[in-house]
Amino acid sequence: MSIKFDEKNKVFFLNTKNTEYQIKINEYGMLIHSYYGGSVGYTDMSFLIKYLDRGFSSNPFESRGNRGLSADTLPSEYSTYGAADFRVSALMTVAENGSRTCDLRYIGHEITNEKYKIEGLPYVRGEKDKVDTLRIDLLDDHIGIRVSLYYGVFEEKDIITRHTAITNVSDADIYITKAASMCMDIPYGDCDMIHFHGRHAMERLTERTALTHDIHVVGSRRGMSSHHNNPFVIICDRDATEISGNCYGVMLMYSGNHKEEIEVDQANSIRVVSGIGDDDFNWKLAGGGSFDTPEAILAFSAEGLNTLSFLYHRIIRENVCPAAFRDVKRPVLLNNWEGTYFDFDEKKIMEIEDGAAQIGCEMLVLDDGWFGVRNSDNAGLGDWKVNLKKLPGGLKAVADHANSLGMKFGLWFEPEMVNEDSDLYRSHPDWVLMDPGRKPVMGRNQMVLDMSNKEVVDYLFESIKSVLTGANIEYVKWDFNRSMSNVYSKAHSAAEQQEITHRFILGTYDLLTRLTTAFPNVMFEGCAGGGGRFDAGMMFFSPQIWCSDNTDAINRLKIQKGTSYGYPVSTVGSHISASPNHQNGREVPIATRAIVAMSGTFGYELDPAKLTDGEKESIRSQIKAYNRFYELIGKGRYFRLSSERDEAYFSSWEFASEDGKEALVNIVVTDVRANAEVLFVKLHGLRPEAEYTADYVYSSVEELNNKTPDLVCTGASLMNGGLSIGPLYGVYPSIQLHLNEKR
Repeated sequence: MSIKFDEKNKVFFLNTKNTEYQIKINEYGMLIHSYYGGSVGYTDMSFLIKYLDRGFSSNPFESRGNRGLSADTLPSEYSTYGAADFRVSALMTVAENGSRTCDLRYIGHEITNEKYKIEGLPYVRGEKDKVDTLRIDLLDDHIGIRVSLYYGVFEEKDIITRHTAITNVSDADIYITKAASMCMDIPYGDCDMIHFHGRHAMERLTERTALTHDIHVVGSRRGMSSHHNNPFVIICDRDATEISGNCYGVMLMYSGNHKEEIEVDQANSIRVVSGIGDDDFNWKLAGGGSFDTPEAILAFSAEGLNTLSFLYHRIIRENVCPAAFRDVKRPVLLNNWEGTYFDFDEKKIMEIEDGAAQIGCEMLVLDDGWFGVRNSDNAGLGDWKVNLKKLPGGLKAVADHANSLGMKFGLWFEPEMVNEDSDLYRSHPDWVLMDPGRKPVMGRNQMVLDMSNKEVVDYLFESIKSVLTGANIEYVKWDFNRSMSNVYSKAHSAAEQQEITHRFILGTYDLLTRLTTAFPNVMFEGCAGGGGRFDAGMMFFSPQIWCSDNTDAINRLKIQKGTSYGYPVSTVGSHISASPNHQNGREVPIATRAIVAMSGTFGYELDPAKLTDGEKESIRSQIKAYNRFYELIGKGRYFRLSSERDEAYFSSWEFASEDGKEALVNIVVTDVRANAEVLFVKLHGLRPEAEYTADYVYSSVEELNNKTPDLVCTGASLMNGGLSIGPLYGVYPSIQLHLNEKR
């Protein structure tokens, strides 16, 4: 078993293949975080903790004679407010009498040999892995709060999950004003923080910051995990690189308001707290009631950032994403959005289907505009009935036509939204999040439905169910196109209004659960104006998410690189669109657009009728190549090859098979230079003693295209010495090489 309890020394050991996590119960029942890092062979690491008297750091009453023991200086496993730990808290409560102090002490634990589940929330599935669960129960018997800390230990995958359940064991009401999923203190270290910020159409940009003596906050108050701050942070050694150094990852499986707080305290200890955003959160917990926090996924790598990324890629791909689509090849799709926007009819869609089939696409996705009175984004949301003026044969006609061409058919929805100009809003204005008597803030001329209201969820389930049963629809693109404001629900009392943002997400998860259960063969792709809900919570239902509304290949280099730190390529929706690009007007060769889009689920966002014969031939070759390398791209190890300095000139990345027998190397030049430097990268993940040859080359530079170099190199030479390619010239030139072990 991967979890052991040393009864004598009161230490819990949580061991994975390469890591160890330790928790100690001190003599007063306080829960101490004593270690997380590389395996130490069950050595009690609490010897590292020094009990020093630090001025103005108060002491528990029972240890008032020992001024070196303070909640303010001990590394806490789950910090609380009011009991003299003055650093950021994981839990804040208000008792019926107004008292805000919570002081938790150990009362018991249980170790089981299966993965826990969380009712109503996404979680990391146990699947066939060896997973043990530790539950530690803490109690504040003064106010009657019991807190159960759950730990799921994935021994072979070097992953530890955390989740917290809070129960009111008193007869009086208690209010929770903050409920984090996890707290972890790193006692020593000179560290950086890496987080992933951005905006619509430029999501998950990497920012690395030296931690200083303050509190860094990453989060969202937009009602979604957001384009702006992803719920994933990395704490790493100051000198950590892609291949060396200690790195800690904390990823929250949640799609709503979140907050990650990183504090460096007076003694240089680093505290990380992650959970539901608490800026507008106040949950009434009646006597006997309980509250579950979202799950957090923790990983540690002593071998740098690439290994940390691999751990997250594997656990999300194999244990978070739905099992039904885990090993099923994703179809290469064509989405009509940038090809037509709202301007289409049945004839036009069938013509696009004909064109898509001719170039080798495997699915046609009909995007926005097929329902209600939907000729712009100003009307129709909420009315999930086919617009028969546009599609006289209904969805069945266009779906059947796609099927007759050997393609699948998919459909766009935006379930959680409604337009003022819609039959739904005219019938149920009370179903919208809106302050009484106040005109709402409008975003994209639409309002947000009250997903905390069961009637709304029931309506959406029945409406979408009716559509999905009316035609052979095998894919749903699920969009969410505005932030939440005026968060007031007419279905709940005044005292419950600060619960609505969380109840909203629970309603969305409930609807997704019901739909994916009713339609197990329909693949759902997440979307929120692109990457506004690109999080592991949505991946529990959607094995892929539209990475960004920005389809420009050069911008996508940064977007997809930032995404790669935590999320696998198999979840990244990435398409080739027309050139010049619709978002920024940039012109990029179709080969370069393809190489970038292949680092995702791959597809097209255009009108085939506007393609030249040469472009059509290129697309057929691209699809053939993508299908050839599908397993390598989707399941291989992903390596970021180019450094930040390199990327002033070029970007490079690699896919290597798990067995190291093959690799796909990608290079895109973003700053074409006269008298340019040689392109140089060191590869990873190969077998040192094996010999490799290049059996496939694809390039935007015509004279290099399909010209395999006379190359025979050992894995050791490619990893230690590197790979050099002569300068590439032209407009955003690129090259892709497949290296195969010589037989």
